Amino acid sequence: MIPDILLRPVSDPDHHRYGEHLSHDEVNELIKPNDESLHLVHEWLAESGIGLDKLSYSPAKDWVKVELPVAQVERLLDTKYAVYKHEDGTHIVRAPTWSLPSHLHSHIETIQPTNSFFRAAPRHSNVMPVADIGTDLNSAQGIDVVSPSADLTVAQACNVSAVTPLCLRTLYGTINYKPQVPGKNKIGLTNYLNEANNRSDVFLFLKRFRPEAAQEAFQFRVEIIANGDNQQTPDNATQLAEGKDLEGNLDAETIIGIDYPTPLIAYNTGGSPPFKPDDNTPTNTNEPYLTWVQYVLAQRNLPQVISTSYGDDEQTVPRSYARTVCNQFAQLGARGVSLLFASGDDGVGANGTCFTNDGKNTSTFLPSFPDGCPYITSVGATKNFNPEVAAFDPRNGFFSGGGFSNYFQRPSYQNAAVAPYVASLGNQYAGLYNKNGRGYPDIAAQGQLFQTVWNGTIRRLDGTSASTPTASAILALVNDALLAAGRKPLGFLNPWLYKRGYQAFTDILSGSATGCDTSGFPAVKGWDAVTGFGTPFFPKVRAAALNSY
Repeated sequence: MIPDILLRPVSDPDHHRYGEHLSHDEVNELIKPNDESLHLVHEWLAESGIGLDKLSYSPAKDWVKVELPVAQVERLLDTKYAVYKHEDGTHIVRAPTWSLPSHLHSHIETIQPTNSFFRAAPRHSNVMPVADIGTDLNSAQGIDVVSPSADLTVAQACNVSAVTPLCLRTLYGTINYKPQVPGKNKIGLTNYLNEANNRSDVFLFLKRFRPEAAQEAFQFRVEIIANGDNQQTPDNATQLAEGKDLEGNLDAETIIGIDYPTPLIAYNTGGSPPFKPDDNTPTNTNEPYLTWVQYVLAQRNLPQVISTSYGDDEQTVPRSYARTVCNQFAQLGARGVSLLFASGDDGVGANGTCFTNDGKNTSTFLPSFPDGCPYITSVGATKNFNPEVAAFDPRNGFFSGGGFSNYFQRPSYQNAAVAPYVASLGNQYAGLYNKNGRGYPDIAAQGQLFQTVWNGTIRRLDGTSASTPTASAILALVNDALLAAGRKPLGFLNPWLYKRGYQAFTDILSGSATGCDTSGFPAVKGWDAVTGFGTPFFPKVRAAALNSY
């Protein structure tokens, strides 16, 4: 399998090529389609009057894009598109069936949009607001200080009701680490669904909680992809009601608050990808991962860690699309990029929505995409400090997400850790999850009651949208230490994590991925399907990473 050929040598700490990540050109050379496949596709399109000048490609030419009139697509796919109306009044154009010439079946993996009834509509991402703690910055509760002492304790730095950068830096051991190679080392975040990072809010946050980093609010780079949003003017009433930029602000404020002066790049992507509705996600909330990953793969200089705080019910994503996107994530891993994704905020699935969307309405747990992709690192959430436990908040129904993919089988790197966990469950939840699926999350971090500046005021937010930028920022500092020592960045994290790195993480022993009207998967000693291997303690993770060479 091509992704394994790309990833295993450079990601397995026992392989002699560990850390020797591939270049942009080397990856493209390995995964490009063969000449026969390209020729047959071009020939098929040409027979319908579609010349090469109408085509655009992904960097390796493994994905072809073309814009055509509906009538021409109908002839091409021997189908008939129609306008379908949802009960909520929205419309979509789809084809119930379609076909390809038989000689192309082994050369074309997926064509979209066709018979997946996905619809473009925004939703809240993995961020869960709770009650405000004040109406302005001066009323913020918490014990953050401008110049923390070198021997500050967690008890002094952390307030269980209001998590701040100082608390996170103290808890996870980065407080006394000064980045050594900012610029050579970088970190990225993604924004979808009209989210952006409001620079004025980020500035107010940093001025309050990390003053020396305040000007970074106006200096971090933003790259706009497919007409992505980058609104910096005040939100209108509708946008305020929707909580626009709550997600974006949380991500940027968390990352800069921990990682400064490591440069941040924000990728703001427009559009919506293929979608199939289910009870929990009745409208299109799938983020346009493919649009983003194709853009990023075309870049030659990439951040070594990229944080994504969005996810979808796996069953709402067409299987062929999920597989295509996952394989392209593998290309980034081969180039030395660590991709971290939020594991979700509904435990094993939101109560009352846990049914298949295949027309049978079978009871099931609802795994998340792209967490089930074996080529990314999934991040769960914790709360409290001594000890940390799996995050849950009865005020808004937040439970850290976890589960097992129905699309992707358990990768070999998980066997030693995940198989015993599944065995320990016995027949509990039999039939509700795939015992042989890729388990997630892989790790966790604090994800509850984060202080966040939005619309000029401080809000408290829950979610794996908080834990993911936190874990990403800490791992970015590990990369800083590696690069400063002349080593390579972590890249695709999981083979190292499951073989050696897990010992540097703090095991979480309490809590569960409650959902689907069950108590869900429990936290236990070792890996579990709610907090993975636990939370990163920077000094230990840095040492483990440096000792892997």
